[in-house]
Amino acid sequence: MSERVPRRRVDGVLLLDKPAGLSSNAALQRAKRLFAAEKAGHTGTLDPLATGLLPIAFGEATKFAQSLLDAPKAYEAVVRFGAETETGDAEGAIVRTMPVPADRAVVAAALPRFLGRQRQTPPRHAALKHRGRAYYDWARAGVEIPRPPREVEIRALDVLDWRAPDLVLAVACSKGTYIRVLAEDLGVAAGSCAHLAALRRTTTGGFRLADAVTLERLEAMTGAERAACLLPVDALVQGMPRIDLPESEAVRFRHGVAVPAPGSAPGRAVVYASGSLLGLADVDEGLARPARLVVPPAPGEPVSS
Repeated sequence: MSERVPRRRVDGVLLLDKPAGLSSNAALQRAKRLFAAEKAGHTGTLDPLATGLLPIAFGEATKFAQSLLDAPKAYEAVVRFGAETETGDAEGAIVRTMPVPADRAVVAAALPRFLGRQRQTPPRHAALKHRGRAYYDWARAGVEIPRPPREVEIRALDVLDWRAPDLVLAVACSKGTYIRVLAEDLGVAAGSCAHLAALRRTTTGGFRLADAVTLERLEAMTGAERAACLLPVDALVQGMPRIDLPESEAVRFRHGVAVPAPGSAPGRAVVYASGSLLGLADVDEGLARPARLVVPPAPGEPVSS
């Protein structure tokens, strides 16, 4: 039996390039073991079929992961025409076939109708819950359940390549958009049927796949090299309004007390003192009320960040 590696506090953000065949949680657990981290969470699920950008928050960064869960995202998707599957993607059995669209122009002409805000019905095989069970559990049991449509927004759809029966698309969209559903709907709009053959997330929020690292590369690194891959905790809150407090007010803020924030606009802001991140505040009527606080390491506590 291998010796258990002691866990330690690790604070920061890892941009991981998730491989196909792993769930987001499995990829997270592998990264967590490599860093021997006490606490970690990912910032937006990718199906096992999908690859690409999966930011992982370690330690104190997990407190700010919601900003990426809510962030717009972009993908490269391969839509395969002529075959419909039971899951809407390549992991499901084919349930229907139809002729493939004659050419790229037929498919391209159908794209504009999917741009903008719209109501999208989640797929039967989804991780959303109904009465405490995932949609895919109900689907596997052969039980039809209500799947309320959700509002999503598709900001851009660009054809990157067409090699029948496959269309390669660049998709920019809001959180909660199911590219599987887009693929199926596009098939119908083009007078055929389709499913999602491959998916790769290229951006989320302000982060890019080009800056991500694979699990294989991480495994080949030394501990110091892995630590150098981490972005600071405040990478998750860049772009938010900033408040810099004097040290006298910082002490009160750290203890959960609202402090003066003259000239700051109402809303959520990121708070610093002497260049160090203190947390997030809700600003109203000239006061900054603590909303999320960063816990500093205890004296002598080793921290990797």
